Amino acid sequence: MRWALLAFAILCLGLGVVGVFLPGLPTTVFILMAAWAAARSSPKLHEWLWYHPLFGIMLRDWANGGRVGRRSKWNATILMTVCAVILFWTSSKLWVAIMATSFMACVLIWLWLRPEPG
Repeated sequence: MRWALLAFAILCLGLGVVGVFLPGLPTTVFILMAAWAAARSSPKLHEWLWYHPLFGIMLRDWANGGRVGRRSKWNATILMTVCAVILFWTSSKLWVAIMATSFMACVLIWLWLRPEPG
């Protein structure tokens, strides 16, 4: 099981890194999952993530009461808005765009209700 969790952690870390550069692919979710799996499979990888200059801040904020920084909230809002516009512009079925945008709106409401780091 340890090897499966380590493979999952590495996969999530890779997807999180790609998400830094690819709009629309979430970084934070994958880094949180990578840290969760690394904590159960590789203390060394977990420590590296925890003290990483970019990812560590997200992890420590989340561990400290599920906090999300204002910059992350704005980045998510902008990217989801762009994705929603693209969906409405390119989707051949209106209901698909409405459904996806509704889910994004729910996620954004939840995200903006999260506390911010002090």
